[in-house]
Amino acid sequence: MGPVQQQRVTGAGRPLIRLTWTDPVTGADGFLVVHLLVSGLATGGTRMRAGCTMAEVEDLARGMAAKTAVFDLPVGGAKGGIDFDPKDPRAIGVLTRFCEAMRPWLDAHWVTAEDLGVPQHLIDEVFARIGLQQSYHAAIRRSLDPEATLRRVHAGLNAPADGGLLGDVIGGYGVAQACLATANTWAWEVAATTVAIQGVGTMGGAAAWYLHEAGMRVVAVADAAGTLYDPAGLDVPALLELRDAFGEIDRSRVPSGVTQLPREAVLSAPVDILVPAAISYAITADNCAAVSARVVVEAANTATTAEAEALLRARDVPVVPDFVANAGAAAWAWWLLLGQVGADPEDSFLRLRTEMRTKVALLLERWVIDGVPPRHTGWELAEARRAALAGGGPEQPVVIP
Repeated sequence: MGPVQQQRVTGAGRPLIRLTWTDPVTGADGFLVVHLLVSGLATGGTRMRAGCTMAEVEDLARGMAAKTAVFDLPVGGAKGGIDFDPKDPRAIGVLTRFCEAMRPWLDAHWVTAEDLGVPQHLIDEVFARIGLQQSYHAAIRRSLDPEATLRRVHAGLNAPADGGLLGDVIGGYGVAQACLATANTWAWEVAATTVAIQGVGTMGGAAAWYLHEAGMRVVAVADAAGTLYDPAGLDVPALLELRDAFGEIDRSRVPSGVTQLPREAVLSAPVDILVPAAISYAITADNCAAVSARVVVEAANTATTAEAEALLRARDVPVVPDFVANAGAAAWAWWLLLGQVGADPEDSFLRLRTEMRTKVALLLERWVIDGVPPRHTGWELAEARRAALAGGGPEQPVVIP
């Protein structure tokens, strides 16, 4: 196990725990930030990318705490991150050693899952390898019947749904519903509404698929190799079939009618809705002037910097924040753990569709009527729900059936 440094941080809005780990084999750094524990639990995925930083993970953990509050989940927020290239053949070894080092937290307090560079099947493989069975282990072990809960989790994650396995597509389905709620706010006809999506991995790919199925015109998608553009609308299902394991589309098989543009061109595509679904801090003060969309819906965590969001706001372009728009996967995982949904995709889709559309409508209606930025309304909602929880007397333990 590599050396682990622990720092406790106090003060309003600051994380409870920050851990830094160094891999003894590769020298890669890893980070865990627990922003808030509720009933001794916090939830948040584990990402891996070259250049990942403690500051990034801290931002993500704060966002997870907001997600769980907005969706009334009985858990706090955390995040893990590893500064390493997920395409490196040594990556699974690095991830395994990181999880071993974080085992005390993963065993008792931190419920993790997939994130950028770490698909769910890979992190579950690592958990099985180190004897923790599945990445929701810290919650499953608290349940009244851990074996039954584990079976329910496996059944839900692997349930066949339109577009793929339910556990893989539910987050993107939620993003699609956020986009549809956005169109509904301005009474845009769905078939006439255009969207550009940066990133076609698990989240962005599923969002593109469900928007295409709903009849919205996906005119641009981008991966690491560039942007694919067709103003008449892309054949999203066909393009998704051309992806490799890293979410990159085989350019040798792209239809000739699709224009291939530089990667950053997706941000300036002439669309109604822009969905950054790839990396954090994709929209910055340096590039936000190129954004021509009327609304940004964040599918990636912390996709827009504060400076860029202020500049977009000055141009009357609202940003639907990540801790609402992309919270579907986290919310659904806890509904599944708590037995509120099961392996029937339609039950999960109905619950998420109802909650996502209601929340996004609230955020955007305040923007339209009072000019309040959606992120501000979202934070108010999260803080009010956390305050209500704190005001309800002694914290009650989470009961998982």
